[in-house]
Amino acid sequence: MAEGLRERKKRQTRQYISDVATGLFLERGFDAVTVAEIAEAADVSVNTVYNYFPAKEDLFLDRATGVVDRLARWVRGRGKGESAAAAVLRELRDDIEAVSPRVGLMEGYGRFLRVVHEAPALRSRLWAIGQELQGNLDQALREETGASPSDPLPTLIAGQIGWIHQTVTGVIDREMSAGRDPREVSREVLVLLDEIEGLLGEKVLNYAVRAPE
Repeated sequence: MAEGLRERKKRQTRQYISDVATGLFLERGFDAVTVAEIAEAADVSVNTVYNYFPAKEDLFLDRATGVVDRLARWVRGRGKGESAAAAVLRELRDDIEAVSPRVGLMEGYGRFLRVVHEAPALRSRLWAIGQELQGNLDQALREETGASPSDPLPTLIAGQIGWIHQTVTGVIDREMSAGRDPREVSREVLVLLDEIEGLLGEKVLNYAVRAPE
């Protein structure tokens, strides 16, 4: 369905407020900027800001919240004959090879990470996002395999797949915080991903293989 004018204006307003807020946070730090200052800089009311972003953290982590279903989505979209872990490894490789901002491979990402590091509220929100991402993956594995609620295996496999994602993103965060070239980091993390795959056991690599039709 085509996006209506009203919906498009709302989306554009939301994006503009987020961009203005991000610029202020990067310049002055998260704790030093108030919602009132963001509203003034964006030429909107404080109530308008809160209508789009219930909490101040949402203004800075607007895009980060989009990752909560990333692993579950990759697992649900795996191809015929492909396991859950293989799908995640493939998707990660694709993003890393493409030097994609989706995994933090972008100029200026180190500034974003410094703001997060200096703000306990942002670190807490990212932790919550990580917990939601893991929970969504666990649920997806249960639904895709038909596992019972008492079966511990989906949770254990989700932990292993989550470790893959957490390790890769953690290394990228560390290297980008050090001011590295995204293309160099991409090449190094691709090698790391091969090492990670080599550490995975057969039970993990062959879990939730999608049967050919």
